Amino acid sequence: MTLEELVPCDSTKMQAVSEAVERVLVAAQRQDRLTVGVYESAKLMNVDPDSVVLCVLATDEEDEGDIALQIHFTLIQAFCCDNDIHILRVSGMQRLAAILGEPEPAAEPRDLHCLLVTNPHTDAWKSHGLAEVADYCAESRDRNQWVPFVCLQER
Repeated sequence: MTLEELVPCDSTKMQAVSEAVERVLVAAQRQDRLTVGVYESAKLMNVDPDSVVLCVLATDEEDEGDIALQIHFTLIQAFCCDNDIHILRVSGMQRLAAILGEPEPAAEPRDLHCLLVTNPHTDAWKSHGLAEVADYCAESRDRNQWVPFVCLQER
């Protein structure tokens, strides 16, 4: 049984949170507050965990069998829980790639499995979408779902 089977992807709440996640990721990328990649994310969390406000772990069905990726996810999730970083699992890697845009043709493909949204140590960057995602994460934790799940919908 997959996570997608346990959590319905078509609810109104899920769609609203999915749209909020998309807005947060686009805004963070535009403002250079997005770290992309498992290893890059681990490096940032080791150096400056207080700047991280959201961790997005992305997989699709074909990634479920990747043991190394699942081990990385487990370690990242534990670190996020220890450091009070909101964490979210998402499916829809193609939608994620579309949201963030394709890299330069000569560049290596990006590892979109782990994304970190950072916040400066000032109150200059306020985001309604980030507040909505944070509320969803908090509500999920209240229901003992420590790593909430969101489906990114193709458009």
